[in-house]
Amino acid sequence: MAGVTKYHMIRDHLLDRLDSMAAGEQLPTERDLAQELGVSRMTLRRATDELVAGGLVRRRPGAGVFAVGPKLDTALAATSFTQDMLSRGLRPGSRMLAFERRAAGARIGRRLEVSPSADVVHATRLRLADEEPMSIETLYVPESVVPGLTVDDLEDASYYELLRLRYGVVIARGVQTIQPTVTDEEESRELGVPLHSPALLFERTSWAADGTVVEFVRSIYRGDRYQIRTELTVPRTAAPVQETTG
Repeated sequence: MAGVTKYHMIRDHLLDRLDSMAAGEQLPTERDLAQELGVSRMTLRRATDELVAGGLVRRRPGAGVFAVGPKLDTALAATSFTQDMLSRGLRPGSRMLAFERRAAGARIGRRLEVSPSADVVHATRLRLADEEPMSIETLYVPESVVPGLTVDDLEDASYYELLRLRYGVVIARGVQTIQPTVTDEEESRELGVPLHSPALLFERTSWAADGTVVEFVRSIYRGDRYQIRTELTVPRTAAPVQETTG
């Protein structure tokens, strides 16, 4: 039991230290930390491995262990990536990975409620915050909703703002699903994370007020930089019924 308690004390010490560290800041060497805490390097490594697995630190072979920084809360609300980053005081950005027009096909046609032969815009963007990769966003939108849309229109721009200002379309409602996943080779390369890193998969369909589907979006968010936040409401309980006798 003493060993387990000591291990958890080490982990908590590392967590406290990380709270005051900026993203990318390096932890002291394993030897120095073990000496500072008065523990074996094996015990320290076990605690560090747990932090690596939890996405709180990143180990770079031959370089050391580095803080990832606090995770960003992602609220379950209809907001754009650009608005979300600006609200946090971060500079949003994006880099186009793919842009093309093509037939919707059966699967995307069902999502967008259009014919499989209908033209759709397919755009994939790497979303950035202060130049750090955060997510890979793949957007599908009917060509009829955004006629004349170009790759330059989506570079470092908010799709929702573009819809509103150029096309007069405002998002009225949406349905979004979220599930855990891991990154594949291409996603790992673009996000700058190890292969099969934990990630969050968002899929969202949004409608305009007239019932037109204006987007289907598939986004991969880094699991080491994001967590889901929800606000819970407690339902009011009905007042107890008082029995009366006649």
